[in-house]
Amino acid sequence: MICSVKQSVSPTINGSDLFLRKKPYPARPVLQLVPALRKPERLGLVTVSRPLHVNSVEKLSFGSVRYREDRIKCEAYEAADQSKPVEPAETKSEAARKLKIGIYFATWWALNVVFNIYNKKVLNAFPYPWLTSTLSLACGSLMMLISWVTRIAETPKTDFEFWKTLFPVAVAHTIGHVAATVSMSKVAVSFTHIIKSGEPAFSVLVSRFLLGESFPVPVYLSLIPIIGGCALSAATELNFNMTGFMGAMISNLAFVFRNIFSKKGMKGKSVSGMNYYACLSMMSLLILTPFAIAVEGPQMWAAGWQTAISQIGPHFIWWVAAQSVFYHLYNQVSYMSLDQISPLTFSIGNTMKRISVIVSSIIIFKTPVQPINALGAAIAILGTFLYSQVNLY
Repeated sequence: MICSVKQSVSPTINGSDLFLRKKPYPARPVLQLVPALRKPERLGLVTVSRPLHVNSVEKLSFGSVRYREDRIKCEAYEAADQSKPVEPAETKSEAARKLKIGIYFATWWALNVVFNIYNKKVLNAFPYPWLTSTLSLACGSLMMLISWVTRIAETPKTDFEFWKTLFPVAVAHTIGHVAATVSMSKVAVSFTHIIKSGEPAFSVLVSRFLLGESFPVPVYLSLIPIIGGCALSAATELNFNMTGFMGAMISNLAFVFRNIFSKKGMKGKSVSGMNYYACLSMMSLLILTPFAIAVEGPQMWAAGWQTAISQIGPHFIWWVAAQSVFYHLYNQVSYMSLDQISPLTFSIGNTMKRISVIVSSIIIFKTPVQPINALGAAIAILGTFLYSQVNLY
């Protein structure tokens, strides 16, 4: 409610919780020049049932004659509401924040889907997951170095202590990355991601038995559909492969340790999510490169590359470049989103991302899926969603 009160003697404005009284103004000669104001109408008591809040005091003017007469502008709101009306600026700010989060999620999911598609295409034609993993990290590291040199992105301020705490995180990240790539080289993309949806179970078990942390009962109950769904999906997978299954399981365990080391080591560090992942990629690249050479080696890579080029043609080069670029971009966006959203929102977004990858890969690669296999995947993903709800409250 907006009200304006002009006063010539001593009006009083009463609210349920507010009482304002103004001292009378001394007589002004200027009033004699304005006939309409010689005998101003006396205002009595103005009583309202809502509390009044003084908003501003303004001056009045009549034609070319201006005199100092206060106008009190009041805003009222329901006593039960106890909150001021939302300002338009606040509304716009909240809408902009929601739009930004929506863009982050859409970009994150789209980049992840594209990466998985090209990664699987590359692995089908060039079954060397160690080199493929190395190229992904190398491409991302090169992109970030260029952005720092050209000042497109702010160069992070790091010290020896930063890299020291980052090392165990990079080791776990390297193992998880390679294991996931090995898994996708042996089984369908959808099956790998179904097994990877069981990561919360590993997180709870490691935290409970190795770190001694305790969780509420609903958290343990949420693990039942996760473990049961993954087991059902694995048992009914048409193209089951033990190497692919173990790769996904090792990836889950490695990423759990990566998250644990990251939380413990990065407390108090002021590095943005984008730069943090860039540094992580560079250190992981240094760790992975000698192992990739030892496991596969240049001779195997050269022979496999020639075979892939002869079968696929020049498009194969584009596939390799695309999977490398999109791998870095989707991880970078996910780390950047952590600076903008809560862990609960991120966990829900990660669950939805996995659903989008599973569905899109089944459609694009025409992966045969039995109804019982789809049921197991749905149960596992539902359990992951429930875990994200009960674990963060």
